[in-house]
Amino acid sequence: MAALAPPVAACRVAVRRALSGLPDGTLVLVACSGGADSLALADATAFVAPRSGLRAGLVTVDHRLQPGSADRASAVVAWASEAELAPALALAVNVDGRRGGPEAAAREARYEALASAATECDAAAVLLGHTRDDQAETVLLALARGGGPRGLAGMPARRQIRGVPFLRPFLEVSRAETRAACAERGLRPWDDPHNTDPAYARSRVRAAMPVLVDLLGPDLVDNLARTAGLVAADVEALDALAATARGGVANSDGSLDVEALAALPTAVRTRLLRDLALRLGCPAGSLSAGHIAALDALVTDWHGQGPVNLPGGRVVCRRNGRIA
Repeated sequence: MAALAPPVAACRVAVRRALSGLPDGTLVLVACSGGADSLALADATAFVAPRSGLRAGLVTVDHRLQPGSADRASAVVAWASEAELAPALALAVNVDGRRGGPEAAAREARYEALASAATECDAAAVLLGHTRDDQAETVLLALARGGGPRGLAGMPARRQIRGVPFLRPFLEVSRAETRAACAERGLRPWDDPHNTDPAYARSRVRAAMPVLVDLLGPDLVDNLARTAGLVAADVEALDALAATARGGVANSDGSLDVEALAALPTAVRTRLLRDLALRLGCPAGSLSAGHIAALDALVTDWHGQGPVNLPGGRVVCRRNGRIA
C-alpha cells in the first residue's frame, strides 16, 4: 500500500483531533466555499468522521456577490454528494444593508446562515477551514489596526455562535499543505478573486506577506500564529480574573461601583467595562479601544464629564458613584 502523502495526512490528523470527544453518531457540518482550504477540510472530514463514529455533511454559502455564484454553490453541493457528505446544502444570503464594510457584512451573513443550518440539522459543530496562514494574517491586521490583546489572540480554535460550536481544525495546517492535499486527492479548488482584490484589507496583507517573509525570515508566519496562541492564553486568564472580580463591583441593578472598579488592575477593570457595554446591547464588533478608554475615564479620570455614547445607540454615564 502506498504511503499517505504528508499533506493529506496532516489534514486528516488535524480533523481527527478537532472531532475528538464529540458524541458518537452526531453530525458535523463543514463550511465549504470550494476553495483549497475548505475543500481539503471537507475531503479530510469525509474520510475521518465515519471512522470516528460521526456523520459529516457540508454547507456552502452563496453570498450572491459575484456572477456565477449560484452555479459554483451547486457544483460544491454536487461534489459533496459524490463524497458522501450528507446533508449537502447550498444557502443563499443577502449581504446588502448590513453593518460594516463588505468583508464584515459577508462574514456576519455567512455565520448566521451556518449557525441556522447547524441548528436545523441538529449538528454538533460546524468546521471552518482557516489555516495557520489565515491566523498569521489576522494577527498582522490586528497589529496594523492597533488592536488590543483580543485582536492579537487571533481566531480561536473553538467558539460558540448562537449556541453552535464552530471549530477550526486547520489552524496548525499551512495553506500550502491544503493546496498540496487537494492536488494529491485530485480535487480542483476554486480561487476566489476577492482573495487577491486590493480593495480588501486582508487581500492586501496576503499580498504583502511574501515580501515580509523575505525581509524578516521564513519563520514569520509560524511566529505570528504562535503569538496568537500565547496571547489567547493570557486573554483567557484575564477574562477569568475579570469574571471573578465582577461579584465585588456589580450592583443588583447591573451598574458597577466606581470605587471598587478603581481598585482593580487596568486589564481587569477595562474587561468589566467592556462586559457592561455588551450587556447593554452594544455590538461587540463595533466597540473600539477608544470607546473602552472613554468608559475607563469615567472611573480613573473623572472631572464631571458627560455620558459616553456607544455603538448601537447605548449611553453610559457616571452617577452617584456608579457606572451604568
